[in-house]
Amino acid sequence: MDPVLAALLGGLFTWGLTALGGATVFFFKTIDRRVLDLMLGFAAGVMIAASFWSLLAPAIEMSATPAPALIGFLLGGLFLYLADRLLPHLHAQPEAAPEGLRSGWRRSVLLVMAITLHNIPEGLAFGVAFGSAAVYPDAWASAIALTVGIGIQNFPEGAAVSIPLRREGLSRLKSFWYGQISGVVEPLAAVVGAVLAISLQNVLPYALSFAAGAMVFVVVEELIPEAQCGGSGHGATIGAMLGFACMMLLDTVLV
Repeated sequence: MDPVLAALLGGLFTWGLTALGGATVFFFKTIDRRVLDLMLGFAAGVMIAASFWSLLAPAIEMSATPAPALIGFLLGGLFLYLADRLLPHLHAQPEAAPEGLRSGWRRSVLLVMAITLHNIPEGLAFGVAFGSAAVYPDAWASAIALTVGIGIQNFPEGAAVSIPLRREGLSRLKSFWYGQISGVVEPLAAVVGAVLAISLQNVLPYALSFAAGAMVFVVVEELIPEAQCGGSGHGATIGAMLGFACMMLLDTVLV
């Protein structure tokens, strides 16, 4: 299959699972904080494991030295740091204050922007992975494993958007709409990542490690603190361990 088409289909798959998670708002108005912490921890574990096995490890193998992987990793973190500082957004934490540049956006829009910010590096990650398969055919299995892993952890992310919006007073339909729309950026980012990876083959190690750095930044800056702030830290930790194990198994079995 054409790598760009594969990236697009992968993005539609992950977007679909985001929508499926967002659809939980039709059945629940609230979600137990311990369950949410477990799900956020699971998402964090998946992203950490995916960052290494599907992105950093291949980047290191492609290069004669670890320098490209190191540089790309740090640049990915820097990119997300700047985005986090500039893009107006709001996390669904108790008494959380808006972050980024000041804006007159409603809280519902700011909540959606927070998850959208997470989804950009995820889409880039498996998009670049599929793009690298155009040069390294063995990368197909790793790209598929990465896409499946990200899709699985998108389910709780969709719920983490739609259910807080329901608590904000939005209707179930509007909460679902905003929850699923936060994932629409993934197919777009995936296609961009695949096209860049194919067009700039000499910088593939940088591109793969860049995506890894961006994902690790999201995990450490947002997902883990948010999972730990609800008072069920052990549940969040167990979720992270399970997510890491799930992604490790996926990458081992599929690759």
